Amino acid sequence: MAKNLERPIQIKFYVSEHERDFIQKKMAIAKTKNQSAYIRKMAVDGYILNVDFTEFRELFANVGRIAGSVNQIAKRVNSTGNVYSEDVADLKERQEEVWRLLKSMQSKLH
Repeated sequence: MAKNLERPIQIKFYVSEHERDFIQKKMAIAKTKNQSAYIRKMAVDGYILNVDFTEFRELFANVGRIAGSVNQIAKRVNSTGNVYSEDVADLKERQEEVWRLLKSMQSKLH
């Protein structure tokens, strides 16, 4: 351990070539050339985001179901010339679920 230094404790770690290149690119974006300072700053002040995409997947699935329903309804209307109230009610129900998910996601962002 080096004495009389502001930071006397050394920490070592290994990275792959790809990780090293990535770190160097991030340093260039940050306009810094001092790798130790950059890595120390990221380790002390940086943060990791863990995002739960469950609601997004549910939203995408619902939008996909709506698209499938619209296609089925369009085929039925084209072949019969009739629009059925059950089809419209189903689409409204699915649309309300999409809006509920969007509002839920929006409230979590505030």
